[in-house]
Amino acid sequence: MTPRKIFTAEHEMFRDQVRRFVEREIAPHHRQWEHDGIVPREVWRRAGEQGLLCTMLAEEYGGAGGDFGHAAIVLEELARVNASGVAFQLHSDIVVPYFAAYASAAKKAEWLPKMAAGEMITAIAMTEPGMGSDLKAMRSSARRDGDHWVINGSKTFISSGQNAGIVVVCCKTDPEAGRRGISLIAVEEGTPGFTKGRNLEKIGMHAQDTSELFFDNVRVPLDNLLGEENRGFYQLMHQLPQERLIIAIRAGISMEVMLAKTIEYARERKVFGQPVFDFQTHRFTLASAKAEIAMFRIYLDDCIARHMAGQLSAEDAAAAKLLGTEMQNRLLDQFLQIHGGYGYMAEYEIGRAWADARVGRIYGGSSEVMKEIIARTL
Repeated sequence: MTPRKIFTAEHEMFRDQVRRFVEREIAPHHRQWEHDGIVPREVWRRAGEQGLLCTMLAEEYGGAGGDFGHAAIVLEELARVNASGVAFQLHSDIVVPYFAAYASAAKKAEWLPKMAAGEMITAIAMTEPGMGSDLKAMRSSARRDGDHWVINGSKTFISSGQNAGIVVVCCKTDPEAGRRGISLIAVEEGTPGFTKGRNLEKIGMHAQDTSELFFDNVRVPLDNLLGEENRGFYQLMHQLPQERLIIAIRAGISMEVMLAKTIEYARERKVFGQPVFDFQTHRFTLASAKAEIAMFRIYLDDCIARHMAGQLSAEDAAAAKLLGTEMQNRLLDQFLQIHGGYGYMAEYEIGRAWADARVGRIYGGSSEVMKEIIARTL
């Protein structure tokens, strides 16, 4: 692959460190974690010891003090081995930024070092049963009672829900104000009234724990509020472009890796006495895929560069996610078809990657939501 200008020599040294960790600590065990439905917390602690978590977090809080390039490298190396259940990027680059940006000084000092060390895994709870992506329809509420918030409600489809030691809960603090009445409040595991439901069964991403969460008169200190009261919706909108870029990055690497593996398979597998690759229809499918993936890589790296410079717009992040996840689903389906019956077997990586990819068009905002964001700029 041509060297990518967005990464420095220091970035690539870091990549070597990440790749060694992934090959030693993650790749050999991921199939077992898929059967278990969860990644052991000890893996998170080892990643924290190696400086692979919270790479953009300031060193004073235990982070690496790096930039988004370091975060992208961790994500790319996990995606390279299809470690879909290892939610380091959700923790480090989607949820922890809410604490780094909006928590009080005292709470930052208390929580952030534990997050960087992998001792406290984070999650964010937005989606509710029957609500989908419509935040204004949120029913979970929080009311002041003396020096506490009292939280009631339920959430569903919460990634890292079982492993999470602390959850950013999106709730209504002004029920009459719609989106303008949403606040973000942190709730720690073990708080009375906060319970976790079952680990939900999914068609893909089997190693990533996904849960229902329930809040029954959960009392947390007022200081657990992240940022300003009733400003939660705007805080969410500010952080979402990075989340969407992260999803696009995973899609890009997935397509590249699965293309290479499919080419290798097609050259080795024989049908009717000749390699699958020798059938023109398959060669043309792979050639077209290579051209599309190369084109997307150029756009994706440009988005990464602009994000590192603080210049990535919400519509460009939406476009990267829309293009990347739609293309990933379409091309991986073609790659699976080239594998034939073996592609449908779980022991073949293409089948697992195909199933894992499907959620990319849904989480972080569905493809339809991405089109709405882009359409508003037309």
